[in-house]
Amino acid sequence: MQKILITGTNSGIGKALAKLYLDMGYTVYGIGKKEQSAIKHKHFSYLSLDLRVTESIAVKLSDFINEISSFKIVILNAGILGDIKDVQNTPIYEIENILRVNVWANKVIIDTLISLDIEIEQIVGISSGAAVNANRGWGSYSISKSALNTLLKLYSAELARTHIVSLAPGVVDTPMVRYIFENADEDIYSSVKRLKNGSILKPKEAAKRIVEALKEVKRYESGSFVDIRNL
Repeated sequence: MQKILITGTNSGIGKALAKLYLDMGYTVYGIGKKEQSAIKHKHFSYLSLDLRVTESIAVKLSDFINEISSFKIVILNAGILGDIKDVQNTPIYEIENILRVNVWANKVIIDTLISLDIEIEQIVGISSGAAVNANRGWGSYSISKSALNTLLKLYSAELARTHIVSLAPGVVDTPMVRYIFENADEDIYSSVKRLKNGSILKPKEAAKRIVEALKEVKRYESGSFVDIRNL
């Protein structure tokens, strides 16, 4: 039975992806911040891990997957948004906190997988259009997703046997998006108004599109950034 590793499986896209892959007959290893998993399934294993504490990731992850020799896919989905506000009003420490989860935690995860000599067919970083659009108000998040894209492109040059892609899934009805709608001032931040007026996918629908897209993106050079809406 092929194995999948997914971060952020307690809600949103990560939870929907985990459930879909389980339905497809995969064994899924999930990582989430909550102590208890939102998913109960005989082929689902769960690690409670706070990705903000990057110094603890390697040891805990190694213990979690110490008997695994290969993953079909590793999906680096977990991420945090930060406040929607002008970058000039965003302290460095707030940006660093976002980078810790959205970028550096993923580096530690990849490095741990490498150190364990685990064979990986595909690594997918869940990115965002914010990585390239740099719209006002999205400072910390945009910086982090742009850095994630670059990080994965760098790894693509080192991991020749693994296909790596940064994938923007479009706008999905997740706690993160609902937070934006409820708290961001759309009169100041016009991108928020565009989000509200645009197409918003339910997590289950987004997961199906992502699974299909992961077959298509292999025709792109490893290390590419791909927006699912352009496929």
